[in-house]
Amino acid sequence: MQWEGIVEFVAVVEAQSFTGAAQRLGLSVAQVSRQVSALEQRLATRLLYRTTRRVSVTEAGQLYYRHCRPLLDGLQEAEQALSYSQDKPAGHLRLTAPVYYGETVVAPLLHRYLLDFPAVTAELNLDNRKIDLVADGYDLGIRLGPMDESSLMVKRLGSRTHYVCASPDYLERHGEPHTLAELSQHQCLVGTIAVWRFSEGGALREIHVGGRLRCNSGAALLDAALNGLGLVQLPDYYVADALESGRLTGVLTAYTLQDGIWATYPRSRYIPPKVSRLVDYLERAMTLMQKSTPSGCPVVP
Repeated sequence: MQWEGIVEFVAVVEAQSFTGAAQRLGLSVAQVSRQVSALEQRLATRLLYRTTRRVSVTEAGQLYYRHCRPLLDGLQEAEQALSYSQDKPAGHLRLTAPVYYGETVVAPLLHRYLLDFPAVTAELNLDNRKIDLVADGYDLGIRLGPMDESSLMVKRLGSRTHYVCASPDYLERHGEPHTLAELSQHQCLVGTIAVWRFSEGGALREIHVGGRLRCNSGAALLDAALNGLGLVQLPDYYVADALESGRLTGVLTAYTLQDGIWATYPRSRYIPPKVSRLVDYLERAMTLMQKSTPSGCPVVP
């Protein structure tokens, strides 16, 4: 009885809204509101100020939150320790990954993991934004590129290769660049930022590029390159099939850049098996993918 409403109250404080708390907990907004109201009645204290536009925490609510948060953390650690001792992946798993990589690589591997471990349920959120795993209640995040997350636990799962390529038709019409300086003479299909990254003599080199088309979708840029609109720089999982079939030709291969694929998860004394076993599963699968293709392009078997 004493625990009722505490989880909901803490979630509202951290999400700064009843709607956000309800989404995080998988409950309705009405359920969250009822539980928090019942908690306030039991304590005979107002914990939250509610308006039609926002929720704010009272002074008493802030004091209560500071005491409740460690209690919930301790309860979670106790449950994780029990699960860890049993070494059987079980429970609900929330993870996030970038959209295209999540669709083409992470999701198929997650589906096989769920078949192997039927006691696990999962929620996969595909989003290119850098989500706060702790604040948003995620167990695991898959991230790509340079990693600077000192506040999280991080494990390298593999690497990705960035290829510059174009259709044979484009190269026939405009010629092939052989140096980074020659990129200024070409139509470059630009993504979110107009900078391409290369490895030159073991050092990172960034080149500003431009062209007729700019788009925040790698899949759309790939289609533009296939149609001969220009050069594109994309990670291997976008262009593997097109390079293998000859629909695209790689250029500037002496400057090809590799960076990391990472699993990130909140720091804890106990990493539950549902997380640790999935991380190991992804690492093994991605290692096999990269070994099975000459270019290192990951192709889900």
